[in-house]
Amino acid sequence: MKGILARIAGKCAGSARLFLTGALVASAVLAVRPAVAADWASVMMYHRFGENKYPQTNIRIEQFQAHIDELKNGGYSVWPLGKIVDYLASGTPLPDKTVAITVDDAYKSVYENAFPMLKEAGFPFTVFVATNNVDRRLPDYMTWDQIREIVAGGGYIGHHTASHAHLPALGEDRIRQEIATASDRFQAELGFVPGIFAYPYGEYGADIKRLVAEAGFKAAFGQQSGVAYSGHDRYSLPRFAMNENYGAIGRLRLAANAMPLRVRNVTPSDNILDRNPPAFGFSLDEDYPNAKQLACYASNQTGGAVPIEWIGERRVEIRLNTAFNPGRGRINCTLPGPEGRFRWFGNLFYIPGR
Repeated sequence: MKGILARIAGKCAGSARLFLTGALVASAVLAVRPAVAADWASVMMYHRFGENKYPQTNIRIEQFQAHIDELKNGGYSVWPLGKIVDYLASGTPLPDKTVAITVDDAYKSVYENAFPMLKEAGFPFTVFVATNNVDRRLPDYMTWDQIREIVAGGGYIGHHTASHAHLPALGEDRIRQEIATASDRFQAELGFVPGIFAYPYGEYGADIKRLVAEAGFKAAFGQQSGVAYSGHDRYSLPRFAMNENYGAIGRLRLAANAMPLRVRNVTPSDNILDRNPPAFGFSLDEDYPNAKQLACYASNQTGGAVPIEWIGERRVEIRLNTAFNPGRGRINCTLPGPEGRFRWFGNLFYIPGR
């Protein structure tokens, strides 16, 4: 297993996440046990479909078809996102290998390309809509009529603010306005306000989470990799991003088979950094017999895993020597789990100064 860990030192670049090649995952993900009760789920995030001039946010049609085929035939349970959130909040067990499909930004290719494929497969999915781009009738985005058709066809809609702004750069009043403006438009066009929120660009901090909770949302999702589980902060739930460069079938299998790495006492407590690089650390929230096989990777580091300092049996401290560039930075930590699966914890930081 140490050999496997040495081979997963992929670089976390752009909107990508820690990845494994299809060949590696084919050997790492072994025979999968039958569905059993679990308190976690993997949430996939997409943006564009078949828009090949945008590789950082696009998934190719053949890649997405391979994802659908895997989710149909690989023993997974594809559930609506809201149902997963409700089960996690109540502690109700889910089937093992439960997966949700989410799409950010309401690009027209969601309606033209993804929607027919998902409808044919019978898969529920959630589109997080930033309302201003729809209202402006921009050619790359869906119309309200198309969004209503998606809802009528079994899709779900999530809240993604009005203008899709970088929320850490805004004051609290402006953030409240972003949420309220979009909520008014959802009510006017769809007759309801979505109850689940996704942070634009995955960027948030402690105050932004508080404002989202105060607005009445029952959960909010970022763009950090990881597995959502019942003990997770419901306003910083993770998702696995899929795109052309990090959308090979092996990575989909890795993410869909992932298990939570349960942590607590994460530092820094705010994802908006006032110190760069951060003094990053966390405590494992349960005993893992192979804990010392934990490996962590930072988006501002090259050459493999970053050094880990263990304090006692459960506390992990990471001291990076290189600052993150302004914008977004990520740290991903993985631990081999049973039957070739991986436990996963990711964190996304916002670094002021862009």
